Amino acid sequence: MKTLLLARHAKSDWGMPGFADHDRPLNSRGLRDAPEMAQRLVDEEVPLERIVSSSAVRARTTADEYATAYGLPVVEEPLLYAASARSILAIAAALPDDCHVAMLVGHNPGMSDAVSELTREYVQLATCAIAECAVDVGSWAELIEGAGRLLRLRAPKDTA
Repeated sequence: MKTLLLARHAKSDWGMPGFADHDRPLNSRGLRDAPEMAQRLVDEEVPLERIVSSSAVRARTTADEYATAYGLPVVEEPLLYAASARSILAIAAALPDDCHVAMLVGHNPGMSDAVSELTREYVQLATCAIAECAVDVGSWAELIEGAGRLLRLRAPKDTA
């Protein structure tokens, strides 16, 4: 059994002209929500072992908050930027098997679509939301569409 957390980056700043999409930072709400969501996972004792993030500034900044909370490094995966659901699931399928609980931090619509394809449940991730999915596989390489079950959906607006 593996657990995959699919996370959408925190709220980004659209009010900074001149920034390329890839370089957009988090806004004040995003800077508040990301560490709060990271602390919620710690408080709920989610045994996170690996964090893989898009290379975009807003995703990487979000992932860095989880990394700080867990004392883990962030593995940057440029292919998560603007990735389709199939690409996201392929990235998950390439995770090392000694890891049992992993998080991918990326962007919509790909992240929401990946949750939906993995679990066969329609999910629309808000900014900084996390879908925790159980995947009944012995090896990440066995991960396929429909192989997961949505355990919990967390969003900043939820009460902890």
